[in-house]
Parts: sequence; structure tokens; C-alpha cells
Amino acid sequence: MARRVGKDRFVIEQAEAESLTRELKFSSVLETLAWLVDSAQKLARPPISNFHVGAVGLASDGRILIGVNLEFPGAPLNQSVHAEQFLATSASQNSAERIEYIAVSAAPCGHCRQFLQEIRGAPEIKILIADGSSEIVFRPLSQLLPQRFGPDDLLDKDVPLLLEPHHNGLGFGSDSVDPTCYSNGGLDRWGELKRAALKAANGAHAPYSGCPSGVAVMDSEGRIFAGSYAESAAYNPSLPPVQAALVAYVAGGGGEYEEIVAAALVEEEGAVVGQEMAARMLFGAVAPRCDFRVFHCRCVDGKKKRKEEKISSL
Repeated sequence: MARRVGKDRFVIEQAEAESLTRELKFSSVLETLAWLVDSAQKLARPPISNFHVGAVGLASDGRILIGVNLEFPGAPLNQSVHAEQFLATSASQNSAERIEYIAVSAAPCGHCRQFLQEIRGAPEIKILIADGSSEIVFRPLSQLLPQRFGPDDLLDKDVPLLLEPHHNGLGFGSDSVDPTCYSNGGLDRWGELKRAALKAANGAHAPYSGCPSGVAVMDSEGRIFAGSYAESAAYNPSLPPVQAALVAYVAGGGGEYEEIVAAALVEEEGAVVGQEMAARMLFGAVAPRCDFRVFHCRCVDGKKKRKEEKISSL
């Protein structure tokens, strides 16, 4: 029996994807995407609904990316991560330039159809609803969302979208280190977390509010996982940086959320869209022993373009 996606395997390199396709005697890697959906579902973490969703994407460089849904007991349902959001976030974290095909275990909800619009060329992404039928037919996302609202309605054409490089020009002032970081060897921990969270904030996709942010988490083994805020033109489907960090945590082989011992949020002080309250709520629900701290940054290169006037236009 051919191997399936193993535990904590969320990225399959091109050579391995091609080898797996040959092993399964499929004529195309697209058949492999459909075959992998069942295995992807088993990696989901939906303790509230017990409804496992798997999304398997093919990037333009030939890699296969896995996305799953995440639910968080004790937190509002809108804090959940949808499988398609996980997939798109993982694609960004792994520097995939485009997602060309997605096979998903259930029809994408409206929330996910909207979130995917943040990818350039979204209408041309081909979607397969892997319902177990023998017929494998990928259809363009434009058929699932024929009258779309997205970045083209709000942004200039040269503004980078979700999978494209972002350089938000953020940095710390000289007094930004919490003095408690110096005790008991804490400087190394918080220094690493701050740097990872700042890097994530500089890569955040926040063109509508102009309020990029990033979160980095550390587990009990000292491993660090970071995630960037990702906005949606429709606002509500935006993925907060905490969830993006948890995507990185799960995809990177992290265990239970209770194993997260420290987390840092980096955002600008007084930002019109703040992440601190929601982050504290979510960490309190899933990682109550986590030492969570907020570090404020500022724009240091003078190139940041605020889009605050867009907020009132929706």
C-alpha cells in the first residue's frame, strides 16, 4: 500500500510529489492531490465540531501544501482557522508564489472563497471538491464566486497581495525591551521571540488598515513559530497573527497548544486595528500557562502607506 501523508507532513517537495504520483500509478499529480485529501483530513484539529476538513494545494513550483481546520475550545467560533486559510497561510510562510490547484474535502464556504481573493489571480485557481466520486474535475474559483469583491476594488495594482513579498518597514526603538527580559536568562528567549514576531509583522498583509502585526510562539522545547497578520478586503475573513502563528506551530510539528510557554505580539502602539485583546483571549483559552507579552514597534523607513481612509469606505 502506498504511503500516506504522515504526522506533521504539511509540505511535500516537488520530487517527492512526482515520485508519489508514479508510485500510485496516477497519470497526473492532480490525481495525487485528490488522493491526499483523506490523509489531510486526519491532521485537522476540530474538537468542537469534529468535522475534519482537508485542503491540498499545488503550488506553481510543484510543491504540494496541506491545509486543515483548527478549532479552539473556550474561544468564539470566529477564532477558528479554516482549512483553506491554513493552506494559503502555509503557502505564504513557505514562500510559494502562487497556488494553482486546490482539492478540498468539502465545498469552500463563503468565508474561504473570500479569503482566497487575496491571492493574485484568484479567479483562475482551480478547485476540486473531493466528494469521493471517481470523476476528478477542477473548476476555476470564479465559478464559486462569480461576482467577486476583492483587492482590485480597494487597492492600486502595484500593492503586493498575500503571497507576494511585503516590506512594512517596522523596527524597535532603543527602549523597547522589557527590563524583566534580563532576569533568569530571559533576554535570549524574549530577544528571539521579538525578532521573530517583528519579522512576521514586516511580512504581514495589511493593506486595508495599514496596521501590520506578527506573533511568535515558543514551545517547551524552545522551538519558535511565527505568523503574520493577513487581511481580507471583506475584513471579517482576515486571519489574525495568533492564528497564523498557530498554523506555523501545527505545520511545524508542534504538539498540544498547552506546550506553548511564551508568545510575543509585535504591533504599533495605538494602531487603529489592534491584536492584543484577541490574542490574550485565545492564548488564555488554549495555552493558559503561556507567558504572553506585547512589544510595540514603529515605522523606521518612512515608506509605510496608510490606508485608513479605506476603512470608512466599506
